[in-house]
Amino acid sequence: MKLFRSTATALALTTGLLALPVHAQQNASGDPLYTSEAPAAFSMVADLLIARPLLIAATVIGAGVFVVALPFAATGGGIGEAGRALVVEPGKAAFVRCLGCTGDGYNKRQ
Repeated sequence: MKLFRSTATALALTTGLLALPVHAQQNASGDPLYTSEAPAAFSMVADLLIARPLLIAATVIGAGVFVVALPFAATGGGIGEAGRALVVEPGKAAFVRCLGCTGDGYNKRQ
């Protein structure tokens, strides 16, 4: 019973902290590399609990499909496109994107 109470308390505290509103500071330098979207708390929680596990699963399944489709992609000359569509894009959305953001989560310097 003690383990259940400890787990329930930790879960309640974590959920409470995740539900707090997030305030992003205004970037004084104006550099787009350091600007962020400042997503809402509910979108961050939904992204963490629903979207990220689904995107990780899509990356793993896409890697399996890519391995199966590799001989066919090689004969057609589309290995790069197949790998990008099946593995890289879901992986980038799962691991690179900031929590609750709708874009990539980073801006490259050009």
